[in-house]
Amino acid sequence: MTCFYKYFFILLFFIAGSLFSVEKPIQRWAAYYSNKEPVEAFSPYQLVVFNYDEHPLMQGMQDKEIITLGYLSLGEVEKKQPYYEDVKKQGLLLGENPHWKGSFYVDVRNKLWQKRVIEELVPAILFQRFNGVFLDTLDDAEYLENLDPVKNKGIKQAAIDLVKAIRLHYPPIKIMVNRAYYMLPQVASIINYELGESIYSTYNYDHKKYELVSEKEYNDQVKLLNNAKKLNPNLQIFTLDYWDPHDVEGYKKIYNVQRAHGFIPYVATLHLDTLIPEPSKP
Repeated sequence: MTCFYKYFFILLFFIAGSLFSVEKPIQRWAAYYSNKEPVEAFSPYQLVVFNYDEHPLMQGMQDKEIITLGYLSLGEVEKKQPYYEDVKKQGLLLGENPHWKGSFYVDVRNKLWQKRVIEELVPAILFQRFNGVFLDTLDDAEYLENLDPVKNKGIKQAAIDLVKAIRLHYPPIKIMVNRAYYMLPQVASIINYELGESIYSTYNYDHKKYELVSEKEYNDQVKLLNNAKKLNPNLQIFTLDYWDPHDVEGYKKIYNVQRAHGFIPYVATLHLDTLIPEPSKP
């Protein structure tokens, strides 16, 4: 029996209620990839993204009516993942991410990867009582196809089709896509949330410091996010920026800029293992 069918009836029990629920407006959210903080620390947030294998108790989040999304990398597989050796043996890996050692690009065109995502990885997250999934590393498809348009032809469309397949197989769940702006014209209508990561401030791996992106790059991304909102007026736009946590005024500025554009912001450190509250206004 596949994992998909093993979890099927249990998943229905956990997520069926969301079919009839009305989502409350989200003002604050966070991304937190650790389990150190108690459930009470998340009370200010209406939505939190967690690592699916390291997080506080989901029951506590449900009691507080916090929407929870489990992290799922669709474009890369890290060595630490229990299925890494399997996908390596299946010939699904396309090389190591130079900015994130130990993480390897995966060929999303391959049916074996698609089957694993739909029948194993998504159900494993939902089985833990998450409300949905946070889909990361989808930008890799665009990067790889631009890098070698012949060898990697069709990777972008395969990534788009994989997101569509997740929605088709799991209609009630919440889906957040990180960046992957190229696919928004095709998926904006079927996802709940779009995240603009590192659109105002980011971490420069080469210089090993936090820095602002250029004004043009920021404005270009704002335009792409607003265009997605036009395609789906119910789509909620989130932002995730990185900054030095000791610079409180810098944090305030980033929050103010993002909220002024109608986005739902969160500002954090690079590894997202520390929960950093939004600075209070004077």
